[in-house]
Amino acid sequence: MLPPIADRFVAGETLDSALEHAASINQTGVNAILNHLGEHYDRPAPTESDRDTYLDLLDAIDDRGLDAVVSAKPSQLGLGLGEDLFRNNLRAIVKRADAVDGFVWLDMEDHTMTDATLDAFEAFSTAYGGRVGVCVQSNLKRTRSDLERLTACPGKIRLVKGAYDEPGSIAYTSRREVNERYRGDLELAFRTFDSGVAVGTHDPVMIDHAISLSEEYGTPFEFQLLMGVREAEQRRLATEGYEVWQYAPFGPRWLSYFWRRVRERKENLFFALRAIVE
Repeated sequence: MLPPIADRFVAGETLDSALEHAASINQTGVNAILNHLGEHYDRPAPTESDRDTYLDLLDAIDDRGLDAVVSAKPSQLGLGLGEDLFRNNLRAIVKRADAVDGFVWLDMEDHTMTDATLDAFEAFSTAYGGRVGVCVQSNLKRTRSDLERLTACPGKIRLVKGAYDEPGSIAYTSRREVNERYRGDLELAFRTFDSGVAVGTHDPVMIDHAISLSEEYGTPFEFQLLMGVREAEQRRLATEGYEVWQYAPFGPRWLSYFWRRVRERKENLFFALRAIVE
């Protein structure tokens, strides 16, 4: 059982708790992106176990008629152990998603995995009619050319500012630079991605910018925000008719994810502490 300090950001430890959370936010007009927590395994068995969890999750989403999809990390599916293992696990998940009219997001990890992740996205989004999406990080200097490369892919792009502490030789490191790149990348994505853009930010300035771009270009888009962060804003956007998805992680490996959220913003620690006394 999760302690009160963590359950603001994590949808429980079990598959059933994640499904119950998805059903709950669906009632408010918000869709769910369910991520089974796990990453950087040093042997194949846990990657295969997590693969099977995603297969069960896709079946359960379909059985319950939930407005939900799944999102997995490449290292969770074995990329650190070899590209063949990663692709075999991913293929099984995407194949199941195709069978149940589901969708699979690939999270983006540090820069050492970018090439293999984008290559897999290209291959599987093409082979399975766009049932795969991938996260792209604007803090990386390569991202503009990556977006131009991915324009022809049928899958979706989730554009985020970037959460990994990358070296200055390959990444923009100041907040001003990252904001400038994110703004420009949003404009490029809305102008060129007919299959849709996922705007992954809690920044109100960028949210307004995305709305303006959608009005200018008519590109289909959605907002993606984290569980436990600005949830009132998520409900407001949904009420106003925008497509909103909440990224909701779950599973027994919740501690490192929780502390990552707390380190990102001091306000998150306040929200977590307040949950104990409410």
